[in-house]
Amino acid sequence: MAKAKTRYAVVIDGEPGAFGLWVPDMPGCTSMGATVDELLQKAQEALRLWAEDALADGEVLPAPRGFEEIVKEPEVAEALKQGAALAIVPLLIETGRPVKANLSLDAWLLAAIDDAAAARGLTRSAFLSSAAREKIAQEG
Repeated sequence: MAKAKTRYAVVIDGEPGAFGLWVPDMPGCTSMGATVDELLQKAQEALRLWAEDALADGEVLPAPRGFEEIVKEPEVAEALKQGAALAIVPLLIETGRPVKANLSLDAWLLAAIDDAAAARGLTRSAFLSSAAREKIAQEG
C-alpha cells in the first residue's frame, strides 16, 4: 500500500466568481470554484480523484513539497508575482480497508462520543472516522 501523503501545496488565482487552482506536485490536477472556500472544498476532491487514478495506473504518488521548494519553480513564481496565492490542501483517500487502532481516551469523552454516535445512528468507529475526516478537511 502507498504511504499516505497528506498535504499538497496548491496555487490559487482568479477573482470572485472565477477562482482556479493547480497542484504543482500533481501535473494536470486542477479545480475551479466561485469562491475560495468552494474552490478549496473542490480541491480535496480533485486531489483524491487524481491520486486514485494514479494509484489505479500503478503509479507512486509524488511526494508533496513545501512552499520553499515550490516557489522556486518559474511557473509558480510568475503566478505569485501576478497575485496568485499558495494554500495547503489535505489528500484523503478511502481505501475501503478498515484497520483496528487502540486509542486511549478520557472515559467522559468516550461516553460523549458514544452518545453522539448513537444520536446519529452511527457506530463509534464511523462517528470518529467522520469527525476526523471533517476536521482534516477543514483544517488540513
